[in-house]
Amino acid sequence: MQVSEAQAASVTSYAYKASLIGSAHRFELTEEGLSWHIAGRSGLWRYEEISAIRLSFRPVSMQQHRFRADVSRAGGGRIAILSTSWQSAALMAAQDNGYRDFIVELHARMAKAGSRAALTAGLGRTTYAAALALLAVLAVAMTGLLIRALMVGEFAGALFVIGFAGLFTWQVGGFVRRNQPRSYALDRLPEALLP
Repeated sequence: MQVSEAQAASVTSYAYKASLIGSAHRFELTEEGLSWHIAGRSGLWRYEEISAIRLSFRPVSMQQHRFRADVSRAGGGRIAILSTSWQSAALMAAQDNGYRDFIVELHARMAKAGSRAALTAGLGRTTYAAALALLAVLAVAMTGLLIRALMVGEFAGALFVIGFAGLFTWQVGGFVRRNQPRSYALDRLPEALLP
């Protein structure tokens, strides 16, 4: 009886529904490693076998506060762990505390196992550079529209451009700031990429 209680206490679990129709994706951190059950498939990855983790901020239209962890294995394979779960056709619920606790504990167990996984945060460098280039082009275009509106005396149009630029900066600025590419250590997770 005491052994089973000790084993239960050493297991940390997390589950989410990636889609409305499918079954829940379930994960457990056991003494042996990361156990996962996704769409009828399952497996156990020892903590030393995990070769990479990428943490990122990935908002979607139904959930503006969504985080993602992509976990890769040395022998091949990748699983995604999301901080939100589908509840109904119109509702996606945040699972911030459960996701955060699971990710922090995964890193702690990997550190205890002596993992040498590549830990990255944010978008890939090429994707991030392309996003910055696109934002620079949009900024030049918006500035051109603002100058043109002011030159022809279209002050309502100028106010619209300023308002739209402010809203766009507020919405996209957080995404770009949080997803800046960087590396991190097992004991120092990036706070901006955890709920």
